[in-house]
Amino acid sequence: MIFILLLLTLLIMSTTATTAETRKFKLAPLPYAYNSLEPEISEETLRFHHDKHHAGYVAKLNTLIAGTPYEMMSLKSIVEKSDGAIFNNAAQVWNHDFYFDTLSPTPKSKPEGALLEAIVGEYGSLENMQKAMDEAAVNLFGSGWVWLVANNDGRLSIMSGANADNPLRYGLHPLLTIDVWEHAYYIDYRNARADAVRAIWNRVDWQKVEQRYSSVLHKGLL
Repeated sequence: MIFILLLLTLLIMSTTATTAETRKFKLAPLPYAYNSLEPEISEETLRFHHDKHHAGYVAKLNTLIAGTPYEMMSLKSIVEKSDGAIFNNAAQVWNHDFYFDTLSPTPKSKPEGALLEAIVGEYGSLENMQKAMDEAAVNLFGSGWVWLVANNDGRLSIMSGANADNPLRYGLHPLLTIDVWEHAYYIDYRNARADAVRAIWNRVDWQKVEQRYSSVLHKGLL
């Protein structure tokens, strides 16, 4: 009887430990090789950006949420509901996952279909939209993110936010983003943020952006 109780106790402890472990967020691997976005983004930049900065946000988030109600939430829910240091790190994890997933070594170079129609309807042309995002990114003071977003009706707009700001906080759906924290470009471009911003368009995968926009139109989740 004592042996059985001891066995059950060990089983419960093992299950609890496994559950706690699965609640920790993991650093998502890059979906491509470190050198595959060159010359626009160097291998050195990606290694520092992903393996140091992004990994640091993941580790810090796990430390901050341990033993709190946020430990049981999805990353998206934490971004939407938290504030302070937990929000800053959770949003940076979400933003970086989204950013890296938007880029590709072999991107679809132009949007088509409903997304292109929405861009032309709002901005007159793809080039005008890109110029507007470029200007927002170059003029954003300090560090932050610039986003192409859609509302629930599929209408597009450009949002810029300091630090870890994220469109999910405002009920908007992110479609693509430009990271204008210095660690995203300084190794390759030094203080020439405008050059870094223009270069990123060569690596934006419009097929991914189209899929996100289609999810909005069909009331799906990003």
